[in-house]
Amino acid sequence: MSHRKATPMGQPSDADLRLLRVYRKVVECGGFSAAEVELGISRAAISMAMNDLETRLGLRLCQRGRSGFALTDEGAEVYESTLQLLAAVEGFRTRVNGLHARLKGELNIGITDNLVTMPEMHITHALSALKERGPDVRINIRMIPPSDIELAVLDARLHTGVVPALKTLPGLQYLSLYEEASQLYCAAGHPLFDAETVTQEQLADCDAVVPAYAQTPEIKAVHEPLRASASATDREGIAFLILSGRYIGYLPTHYAERWVRDGRMRALNPQRWHYFTHYSAITRKGAPPNLVLESYLEELERLVTA
Repeated sequence: MSHRKATPMGQPSDADLRLLRVYRKVVECGGFSAAEVELGISRAAISMAMNDLETRLGLRLCQRGRSGFALTDEGAEVYESTLQLLAAVEGFRTRVNGLHARLKGELNIGITDNLVTMPEMHITHALSALKERGPDVRINIRMIPPSDIELAVLDARLHTGVVPALKTLPGLQYLSLYEEASQLYCAAGHPLFDAETVTQEQLADCDAVVPAYAQTPEIKAVHEPLRASASATDREGIAFLILSGRYIGYLPTHYAERWVRDGRMRALNPQRWHYFTHYSAITRKGAPPNLVLESYLEELERLVTA
């Protein structure tokens, strides 16, 4: 019996794994003919695969011919090693795929204040879906100003954030989330609360609270006609002063809704005095792979595009 030239086996390639899977099925079926149906390929293709594998290994794996199919001693050892190798490959695939169902780690998010009442609830629903996919994920939320969120995402103190789309920074990626409507409000006890019509001149005579945080030029222009006699660093501060009955000011409609519903606030000529703010989720460009963050963004994008 002639022996093939010994060739050291290198790193198994995808092609080698395919040949070994054919070999395993041939051995389990007891020959080429029986393996045709199981493998869904012709006997000639199986024979060619076996020849390629024997050449690759430098070993005679089986006897085939009129006398039937039989493994050589080397073929039996290769078969046992094949089972071990393919089981290890399958185990690796199963464990890696399982990581997607067993997310672990932290998600650190920065959010601008007073977005929880947004009717779309994209953030809330995405966090719920993330927690379902990874019950062990720890979620940490920081309520801080937009500029602080941007800096924290850029220097990796936060994984992601939600900010108003005031400007675009080159180091950040943006996912548009939703548009927020704001209207001009006064509260019960204010001279304009029961007025049937309100003119620009009447507004100019009223004390107004204006935001002390960054705004787009378009939104700043909306505030310019007001008599700014107070300021606030967030929407809650604006609401405090409006509810005093002494000030008018702009608030997001979703945030003011509770007081409107209770008869404590009213919008002044909302068809005329209103504006919109666009919000985006931000992440850092070139950030290292993070399965928890990627899963959260997948859920968020799915909700946005639904």
